[in-house]
Amino acid sequence: MKGTKAITLVGLLLTLIGGGTVFFRHVEGWSWLDSYFFTVVTLSTVGYGELVPATPMGKIGTTVFIILGLGIFAIAIQQFGNFAVRRHEIRKSLREERAKHRKWPGEDGQHGKADSESPGQ
Repeated sequence: MKGTKAITLVGLLLTLIGGGTVFFRHVEGWSWLDSYFFTVVTLSTVGYGELVPATPMGKIGTTVFIILGLGIFAIAIQQFGNFAVRRHEIRKSLREERAKHRKWPGEDGQHGKADSESPGQ
């Protein structure tokens, strides 16, 4: 994954968490900690059920937050997964290339100095 793509995804996730925290703080009147906790628990789909939006705006905002959050979260997971797979493939091909170019004793047709000398020398 290119650096700008990773920074963009992390930025989107942080913006989503920050925006959700501020939204629930003002709409539901929860503390900053409760708003943050609800945001992260909802985004992660854990859903403990300790906090539940009580206002109509909070309920509508939660559904929009879930749809946006799951979409962004799914894209982030997919991109980080692609990055991990590509990294693994690159490392594997580098190991294979190194193994091809590694010379072991006897592989080049010579078996060391003692074998190449004739008995009469």
